[in-house]
Amino acid sequence: MAAILFIVFLALLVIGVPVAFSICSAAAVTMFAGYGDAKMMIVVQRMFQSCDSFSLIAVPFFILAGDLLAKGKISKVLVEFCESFLGMIRGGLSVVSVLAGMFFAAISGSGAATTAAVGATLVPELKKRGYREDSAAALVAAAGTIGVVIPPSVPMVLYAVIAEESVNRLFKAGFMPGILMGAILIAIALWQAYKWHYPKGATFSVKNIAKTFLKAIPAILMPLIILGGIFSGYFTPSEAAAVAVVYAVLVSIFVYRDLTPKALFQIMLGSAKTSAVIMIIIACSGPFGWALANWKIPETICSAVLAISQNKYIIMMLISIIILIAGVFMETSSAIIILTPVFLPLVRALGVSTLHFGILFVVGIAIGMITPPVAINLFVATGITGLPIERISKSVVPYLIGLIIVFLAIVFVPLIVPGLL
Repeated sequence: MAAILFIVFLALLVIGVPVAFSICSAAAVTMFAGYGDAKMMIVVQRMFQSCDSFSLIAVPFFILAGDLLAKGKISKVLVEFCESFLGMIRGGLSVVSVLAGMFFAAISGSGAATTAAVGATLVPELKKRGYREDSAAALVAAAGTIGVVIPPSVPMVLYAVIAEESVNRLFKAGFMPGILMGAILIAIALWQAYKWHYPKGATFSVKNIAKTFLKAIPAILMPLIILGGIFSGYFTPSEAAAVAVVYAVLVSIFVYRDLTPKALFQIMLGSAKTSAVIMIIIACSGPFGWALANWKIPETICSAVLAISQNKYIIMMLISIIILIAGVFMETSSAIIILTPVFLPLVRALGVSTLHFGILFVVGIAIGMITPPVAINLFVATGITGLPIERISKSVVPYLIGLIIVFLAIVFVPLIVPGLL
């Protein structure tokens, strides 16, 4: 049955069937092969049951909040504030790009939204000041991967639902890995700045810092309200997502005044389409998960892998390689929904915390956002700059290597992930 399930799934993917329908069809074919039409109603039942989770309410709201910020003035004022105290160093605008990406990550929960918001504001300015456009686009795309690691994070919510892990614990554990990702990107960007003799920016000015800070206060308050509310217990992550949307709308309309009713409708329409894609994948994963559990496929895979080696580090290396490869060919949400039930019995058998595994899984899959062919951040960067994806892909290699180093550190040095002690 495992062979039927995976062969049908992969065959459908190869011929171009969308991931959601490939998942569901593979499960349906496997059920029919095993039971005839006696249990086909399970397909529909499991689809509805998969979506019946309060935590999943956070997904469409965080997507909408990210889109509101990406297409509004909030991202611009944040960038101006960061530049006011970092622009004077050589390559300072590159550092601003990463810091803006990290800050935006604490608001949006989306890699694509982070890349779009920061890229639309900074890439033209970087080019104007003499930075290499392909390298600038690659840096912004790489910084966008932090969008799903620093909380809030849509992939973390999906993992938490599947693994029955606490969303709050995952969010708390995501800060340090996200900071490390940002630190290594900044180090590489500064090295390139001296290598290519990038210019220094404006001179340091306390007056300019104060001016940009006052302008950015409403934007700075947003992550403080969202994350502060979650970690203090005032509201759940799902409620925080709704608060993020309301706050973003109010700030955009009444403070920065850059959001018209027509623009709001278009943003909501785009967010609804993105949310629908993710939710149909979640729904279709229900029958797939039932088939995995019914025929004990994850346990079989676990036994087979453990028969190869009992060494925890060798097996974790194999899992890490599979995650990185999955990120190359699969969209983030799809990979988490499909692979989490497969890997969980194995990592539990190894004594690996589901919290640790969740963080390394999200970081590993996030790296796939800048590894073609399914590299959503690179496609966003291409749309912003008009550069061919081949040029940006070549320039992203140093940042890709840096992020993989951080990923391997998270895999083999669990102390990096807060909350494991």
